[in-house]
Amino acid sequence: LRVFELSDDEWSIVEQLCNMLKILKDATMFFSRSTPSLATVIPAMDLIDETLSTHMLNKRLLPSIRAASGLAKKTLNRYYELTDRSDVYCIAMILHPRHKLAYFQCAKWEEGWIDLVHTLVRAEFD
Repeated sequence: LRVFELSDDEWSIVEQLCNMLKILKDATMFFSRSTPSLATVIPAMDLIDETLSTHMLNKRLLPSIRAASGLAKKTLNRYYELTDRSDVYCIAMILHPRHKLAYFQCAKWEEGWIDLVHTLVRAEFD
């Protein structure tokens, strides 16, 4: 069975991969322990996106881990784009007492997106 034993380099890959995947485990545990609301989805996706971006650019990580972070970010962005198809996510964020439009500003969303979201909510209200 020694032939299947991981080398020190392979253990390094495993350790770095575990650290990268921790944000996904944390998100899964967060959404599993309570009833998620629409207003918690966007902040969670933003946090995952930020973490994956940081891992992608971290030169101390192995190239394979940086590449895996990039692939994970690409997959996340595909799901994130699906939220654009539904106005409900933006409306839920703005109607949430804690978030409002300030969330989008603090998250450094482009001003054009923030204006679009504001217009969307105003039109729905009217």
